[in-house]
Amino acid sequence: MYKESVIPVIIGHYDDLTSVEKVIADYFISNRHKDDFSSKAMKERLFVSEASLSRFAQKCGFRGYREFVYRYEEGFIERSKDVSFGFQEVLNAYHELLNQTVNYVDEQQIERVSEFIHQAKHVLVLGIGSSGLAAKEMRNRFMRLGVFMEAVDQSDEMRMQSVFQDSDTLVIGMSLSGKKEEVNFSLRHAAKNGAKTVMITANKEDEYPYCHEKITVPSFQDLDAGHIISPQFPILVIVDICYNYFVHNVTYQERLAELHQKTVKILKED
Repeated sequence: MYKESVIPVIIGHYDDLTSVEKVIADYFISNRHKDDFSSKAMKERLFVSEASLSRFAQKCGFRGYREFVYRYEEGFIERSKDVSFGFQEVLNAYHELLNQTVNYVDEQQIERVSEFIHQAKHVLVLGIGSSGLAAKEMRNRFMRLGVFMEAVDQSDEMRMQSVFQDSDTLVIGMSLSGKKEEVNFSLRHAAKNGAKTVMITANKEDEYPYCHEKITVPSFQDLDAGHIISPQFPILVIVDICYNYFVHNVTYQERLAELHQKTVKILKED
């Protein structure tokens, strides 16, 4: 049975912790080994008091340290004897990002974005590097549903395309850092021309006043610079969620049935 990790909970309360409590938090966030997590063992391992462990757990929303450890171990993917550390580390990284996604996703926001896609006559998806690969994957997925969607991963083309966007267009920018100037430039100018705009990013700090929606995804430090897993993974998870909401959009069902019939007819033609 899939158990939700408490790592996102720790990260969510991190800024409220004292320096000593952050030492405890850093250990549990980075730890990849099943170990003795008793207060006695942790006191010796981290040189902290049992009172600090208790306060840390309570600030994270648990009744005490014992309850925290129980929940931590439930969501911990234990490394088996016949699996290498490298293999397990990759699984743990994916597991952690998926668990964080649960806390990040705003279902009402996803519904709004899926409606944007449904209403747009033209959807333009922008991304540089690994985000560009995610943009192409999104295009490939939605084009099968009859959505007129283009993916652009070249800087000059992004700038040129932004000139032609209008109220019939939806522009989706993808950038883990949220600081790709080409992406932000295109979103700004598309918004000026009346287009709907969406930013998908791991940047929690910056706001994007020229975007109608900002979808925040989880990430690790330096994930976009090359981590043990693919940088586009958090964005692709959001793409899949949007795709699912779009397919199940009530107003889209008739269109999907009609498109399916046309596709079958074309495939049967000589």
